[in-house]
Amino acid sequence: MGRLRKSSTSHGERPYGQHRFEHWYRDNTVYFITARCREKFPAFKSEQAKAIFWDRFDHYTKQYGFVPFVTSLIDNHYHTLGYLKVGENLGPMMRRIHGSVAKLVNDLLTTKLVPFWYDTGQQGYFDGCIRDEQQYRRAYRYTLTQSVRRGICKDWHDYPHTHVNVELERALKRALELKAFMTRVPYQRYQRPPG
Repeated sequence: MGRLRKSSTSHGERPYGQHRFEHWYRDNTVYFITARCREKFPAFKSEQAKAIFWDRFDHYTKQYGFVPFVTSLIDNHYHTLGYLKVGENLGPMMRRIHGSVAKLVNDLLTTKLVPFWYDTGQQGYFDGCIRDEQQYRRAYRYTLTQSVRRGICKDWHDYPHTHVNVELERALKRALELKAFMTRVPYQRYQRPPG
């Protein structure tokens, strides 16, 4: 399985239904990553801002060995699904992507967005280790069809900010060969309380 470490921005137990936020740093893993701008602000509305995101995203994913299968950028958030060989690279990669994007896009905005990235629980991004083929297929399709579900277009092919780097079946085949799913670890979000 390789190395596995998890960290948390919160400590202690939470009642059922309240998710305790954690980052998992696991080698040889397919990750789903998402982040949104604070207060859902449309910081990526302009093509110039979108170009900054893609430039920095492509640069740092290459530098840290993250292979994006599919990524979609909307005006106020993005989703990506891909493979990371070295789990400890997740944190530095995300800090570099988010820090550089926030600085450069803020330079375009008339009012600075500080903090730039924000989601429930005040974390800058959510990452999840994909558990199995079913979860992989759902995450891939979810990312692929963001523009359609948001009403931007009727066919994701028509939206230039959905990037398919590795086709669904090809990426799945490779992930299965590498045993890159975090099997046998329950995904608490879908667990039911006893009783």
